[in-house]
Amino acid sequence: MLACKDIIGPIIRFFQENFFYLHPGYTLFNTIIFGLILGLVVLIIIRMFRWIKKDPKDLFLPLIPFIFVGSGARALVDNGVYPLTLFLVTPGIYIIVGITAIMTLLASVKLEEKFGWDYKRIIFLTGLLLSIPNIMHLKPFNLTPFFGILAIWMAFTLIFAVLGLQWDLLNDRVNLAVLSVHLFDASTTFVAVDFYGYWEQHVLPTFLTNITNTAFVMFPLKILIILTVLYFIEGFEDKYVKNTLKISIFILGLAPGLRNFLSLCMAT
Repeated sequence: MLACKDIIGPIIRFFQENFFYLHPGYTLFNTIIFGLILGLVVLIIIRMFRWIKKDPKDLFLPLIPFIFVGSGARALVDNGVYPLTLFLVTPGIYIIVGITAIMTLLASVKLEEKFGWDYKRIIFLTGLLLSIPNIMHLKPFNLTPFFGILAIWMAFTLIFAVLGLQWDLLNDRVNLAVLSVHLFDASTTFVAVDFYGYWEQHVLPTFLTNITNTAFVMFPLKILIILTVLYFIEGFEDKYVKNTLKISIFILGLAPGLRNFLSLCMAT
């Protein structure tokens, strides 16, 4: 008969090699699995927002400090400030931050019901408090990539802000914000890969970057995908579905973009 360790050992190694690992990069297999898990989590969160009767659209700003907690920690690991552990790399750090944010949301709603405190302010202040360790450990910034990334991002965002004056899809400030954070992510990738010798870790961007020999391809890729997704999301009438999808896409753009930005700017 097989011993218990003969069965459990290969299972543990499988998860360590494919999901909980310390080396950078993604595979097609774990990308698909992570996507399916994310889809399931989004469905659960939609039900949660219906239960607490709060519009996800109100949380775009309050959740930014929480995004900084996760992305800042990843950047500090990249620069050797924090130790390289499973709890501080993907997906560990984002699972921890995500669960903390959800628990904070639920607790803040209860506090609002009992004391009348604004739940959004509670979430924002809690995120700021949790951000203090990251802020204290930030290294001096390299101003060249700092201003370079911001200039490219602002230029692309301005273009679509102007287009939004005549285009209903982008006349919505939430939609413009969602697109803008993905343009920010594209800007960080382009600068890091093309000018500082970094490499893309995700499957499709890696494939396209290798074909075109430039990470500038991230801009048309992001623009095409995000605008198409936003167009279809606008077809939903349920605000909980529509706005949960939007805030999920917002986080998926800002989290890696902020990690890349901080990592590159702190690098010596």
